[in-house]
Amino acid sequence: MSGKGSNWPKDEFGRSEMLAQFWWLFSIFGIALMLGLVGLAYRLVSTKQNQVVVYCAQDRVYAEPIFRDLEKAAGIKVRAVYDSEAVKTVGLANRLLAERSHPQCDVFWGNEEMRTRQLAGQNVFRETNGWATFGYRTRRVVINTNQVSVGSAPHSLIDLTNETWRGRVALAYPQFGTTATHFHALRQHWGDDAWQSWCRALAANKPFLVDGNSVVVKIVAKGAAWIGLTDSDDIADGQREGLPIAACPMTSESLLIPNTVAVTRRAPHPESAQLLFDYLQRREVVERLVAAKALEGFSLAEVSTPTLKVDWNRLLSELEITTAKLNEFFLR
Repeated sequence: MSGKGSNWPKDEFGRSEMLAQFWWLFSIFGIALMLGLVGLAYRLVSTKQNQVVVYCAQDRVYAEPIFRDLEKAAGIKVRAVYDSEAVKTVGLANRLLAERSHPQCDVFWGNEEMRTRQLAGQNVFRETNGWATFGYRTRRVVINTNQVSVGSAPHSLIDLTNETWRGRVALAYPQFGTTATHFHALRQHWGDDAWQSWCRALAANKPFLVDGNSVVVKIVAKGAAWIGLTDSDDIADGQREGLPIAACPMTSESLLIPNTVAVTRRAPHPESAQLLFDYLQRREVVERLVAAKALEGFSLAEVSTPTLKVDWNRLLSELEITTAKLNEFFLR
């Protein structure tokens, strides 16, 4: 508006004076803009915090309904990362270690105790109340009931090296998952010399080495193997499908396997992480997992049968040595 009839001041001082008369309008606009940006930022932060990232070793079929119920009850989004059957827990543990300096995960739901303790020793979890156990499964001997009766099944794992079971035993690779934990605990239970002799004889007896405990159950159910080492939940799954299998009773060589839950150090969503941490330990949640046969019971204290007692400090200090021996005997 620089035409002849314009009333707008022609000099810079005049313009400044005119603009000053409207300072309050600009101030109101600026405050409104600032509040709008603050509100947007708050909504973005709230949306980001209104979720939890969980690395989950528990089978997806059991974990997903638990996560969905928490989402409905608490109004948070659960973003779950699962692992493969073949390297379950080990793969997630390695990922947590790799991300230790820049955590992407809030909560780790482990399906066995050894890897959780290993990660805790590597300062992956928060310092106070970093992890806890809840519920339990067991390591069991599973048999094909068309080939073997419970009475004629081996009463000790040492018997699996007998000629009777040559080419008839199935187990998951003992470098991974609960099979690894079981083999590490057996070394402690029997002593190194006896354990090495057993491993060597077992490997020489031509067992089926397969990718995961659920595959053990399938191999035994088909009759390719007559007997296997697996987990109680995998046996329950097979029985639910009507497979001709049965679990042998627990012995002093059986292993109790609690689930674990842990919150990572510097978790990206600490409030939601604490919510999930507490939720998984609630009795009604554990009982729901028991009803689904994902777990066998609520508390280890309920088990009266003598089972393997693990010195965890010693086991972890010997972890690399034992794993190297397992690779020597059972490497793919």
